Amino acid sequence: MANKTALKVLFVPILGEGHVNPCIGIATQLIADGHRAVFTANDVWRPKLAAYGVETVELTDSNEDPANDTDSCAQFMIDSGKIGGASAIEKGRLEAFGAEFWTKHAQYLDTQLAGLLPAIRPDVIVVDQLVTLPSVELLGIPCVWCWSVGPLVMVDDERAPPGESGLSATGDPRLWHEFRQLVRDVKREKWRAFNDWVVGRGCEPLPEHCFHNPSHYLHIYGYPLELDYQDIRPLGRNYVRFDNFMRTERHMTFAVPPELDAKPGKLVYFSFGSLCPVDVQNMRRLVAILAKSPHRFIVSMGPKHKEYTLANNMWGAESVPQLSVLPLVDLVITHGGINTVTESLYFGRPMIAMPGFGEQYDNAQRLHDKGFGLRLDAYKCSEEELLAAIETLLSDKALAERLAEVSRKIQIDNSLAKVSQLIKNFVQNRSKYVD
Repeated sequence: MANKTALKVLFVPILGEGHVNPCIGIATQLIADGHRAVFTANDVWRPKLAAYGVETVELTDSNEDPANDTDSCAQFMIDSGKIGGASAIEKGRLEAFGAEFWTKHAQYLDTQLAGLLPAIRPDVIVVDQLVTLPSVELLGIPCVWCWSVGPLVMVDDERAPPGESGLSATGDPRLWHEFRQLVRDVKREKWRAFNDWVVGRGCEPLPEHCFHNPSHYLHIYGYPLELDYQDIRPLGRNYVRFDNFMRTERHMTFAVPPELDAKPGKLVYFSFGSLCPVDVQNMRRLVAILAKSPHRFIVSMGPKHKEYTLANNMWGAESVPQLSVLPLVDLVITHGGINTVTESLYFGRPMIAMPGFGEQYDNAQRLHDKGFGLRLDAYKCSEEELLAAIETLLSDKALAERLAEVSRKIQIDNSLAKVSQLIKNFVQNRSKYVD
């Protein structure tokens, strides 16, 4: 029997794994509950989305869009210094480049959406972007903002550390202020230019320092309560937390390769996501260190996987089905991306977080502060530090028990199952969430 109240939900994510994958998790839940999920996508993502039963609307690939694909984003990150050995504070001085990159992306995408939206006619739009899209706001229908970049980036609240700083929530607020002011100063002119463009498109002016109007949206984010900052800065009614936006990968399977399975030692998953591994020199350095460990490693090697070689105690590929790998391993070495962090906690795995850029610094510090793992410097950690951290976490039985309890809670709660009803309620009664 057809669902007479089925919604047509349009997803407009940044076309990178860190943004598309959470949207897939939400979309597959909506589809399971009888709704339609449609993504704006390009040729790279269309077949991947089809595997999940997701419909797509074509976006035109163009060199005009700086966020056209993962390779383009990775090259920008390298060229701008966002990926590299500089500290989070040093990278804060580069934020003008990031602001220009993402506002140009929004302007190009907005032009396409303005032509597509009238024909798509969705009931609700889910965006996973970093800045506002006027064509979405001007359509006048309910809009949900899915945040896959961490809660400190989602809300800049002076009661908490600034996003992308990696500063501790128990640290010196004076350092928070200094970092926050630094980033505001370097982004000020880019914000003014973008605000002028948004107003010129017919939208309300943006709040100062902010590249979107928070009050216009229902905001949803995936972050376990054990890591969240709600204890120091509660959120408004239009912000709803989920433990994660984890997708299912029933169409993917994984078994430990026989040559690795036959070797001794614990099993460790090493993944720096889709962007950080483009720094091949650093990947080679870390692989050389891990080669001296008595344990075994499954490595997600990234887009430049042909440019470096793994050691005998490792197996890897350009990418691996992470959700099939995580239940098999004893430890995760990660860049601290929000998807890997939330998924590792779902399976109760301890983490060594070695952030490369952005909110990864915040996630790594939060894991460290909350005792779910250790934060190390991806570029400066010594051989002794990394190998010792592996042994420390693998031998910590109290941590293993604590993580097992967190995992049970998250899996039983299954908060993503509530997302369809939440979006449906928002569509039917926006005033309950947005003034």
